[in-house]
Amino acid sequence: MVALNSKNKPHTTPHHTPTTTSRVLSECDLYIPNYDKDPDMKYVKKNFDRQTSKRFEEYDERMTKNRKKCKEQRDKDIQDIIGKDKIQKSLAERVEKGCLRCACGLGGGVAPVWGLVSGLWYVKWSQYVPVAVTKAGITEGIKEGLSQIMKLTTQWHPGAKTPPVDVTHILSSGKFTNTVTLYDIVHHINDSLYSTLDTQGYTQYCGAISSMASNNLSKFNRTYSTQLQLVSKAVTDAEIAESTKLAADTIILTNTIIASVVAIVVIALVMLIIYLILRYRRKKKNDEKTAI
Repeated sequence: MVALNSKNKPHTTPHHTPTTTSRVLSECDLYIPNYDKDPDMKYVKKNFDRQTSKRFEEYDERMTKNRKKCKEQRDKDIQDIIGKDKIQKSLAERVEKGCLRCACGLGGGVAPVWGLVSGLWYVKWSQYVPVAVTKAGITEGIKEGLSQIMKLTTQWHPGAKTPPVDVTHILSSGKFTNTVTLYDIVHHINDSLYSTLDTQGYTQYCGAISSMASNNLSKFNRTYSTQLQLVSKAVTDAEIAESTKLAADTIILTNTIIASVVAIVVIALVMLIIYLILRYRRKKKNDEKTAI
């Protein structure tokens, strides 16, 4: 019975050699290199090492390339910054030097020269004014004197022919430089133009001139006092009118000279201030760069 039960009971003893190797690690074999001799694990490890090495090499290549690219970009940026800084510095220096030269030129050269030239102009103008006033008075006095002589001639000889005596001709004689009177005009015509006018047929006019010139100064002044006053008044009025006109011109000239000199000085000061501001800003910027 026992033998029968034993015969029917399954046995656990294997009748063949197992072809697979168990890879289950026991607790005591945790630190034993069980896979070192395994061909599959060797292949896996080798493949892993190869791929890892390849990836590291690719990574190194990428990093090297990126570092090179970054270095090139950095060098380029540095060169750009240096170039821009040089350009800005050069431009700032040129502007500073330009402002300084302009300020020095205007303040040290143009302003004094312009002041000297303006002063010379003013002196010449001051010398011209009295001459112009006197000339204007003499011109109007001669015109009035000739008019009075013609009136006296036609009064004494109605219908007499009167010559067109040129005022410029009388002025060019050089005898009338300071003042003019009717007595001087009559004697000038009698001495310089009598023969010419008499030849041209102005006999009655020449007779009137000769009659007036025959009087001495005191008698002439008593006889022709009205005409003398009219000539004198014409001279005075012309001188006053010319003086008023030239006085206005003198004020305009003086104001123009003063305004131009002031404008030059102001421009020079502005240029100098701009130069100092630019110089201070550039120096401050350089100090900040040095501190960094």
